[in-house]
Amino acid sequence: QVQLVESGGGLVQAGGSLRLSCAASGSISSINVMGWYRQAPGKQRELVAQVSSVGGTKYADSVKGRFTISRDNAKNTVFLQMNSLKPEDTAVYYCKLDTTWSGYWGQGTQVTVSS
Repeated sequence: QVQLVESGGGLVQAGGSLRLSCAASGSISSINVMGWYRQAPGKQRELVAQVSSVGGTKYADSVKGRFTISRDNAKNTVFLQMNSLKPEDTAVYYCKLDTTWSGYWGQGTQVTVSS
């Protein structure tokens, strides 16, 4: 069983910064991809950024240059540093861990950016 616990969401003004963290526990394959997705009200869940266990990264075009994803493999933790936040970044942010066989989701953390 794999569990993901997210933290770091909150309310911030436009132009501000937040850092999200997600710690994974349980039986975790060393080969995996950890990522962040978000879902705004009335919209589909979308990929924000992901990082593989060997360091490869992928970002949504809308966050390139503003968000940075990183991970600590020893602690099975992934981080999302979000800078220059915009009101359109407001959403519930979900952490996800993908292995060769399964995908696991966190419970989500709310990020609200006020204008």
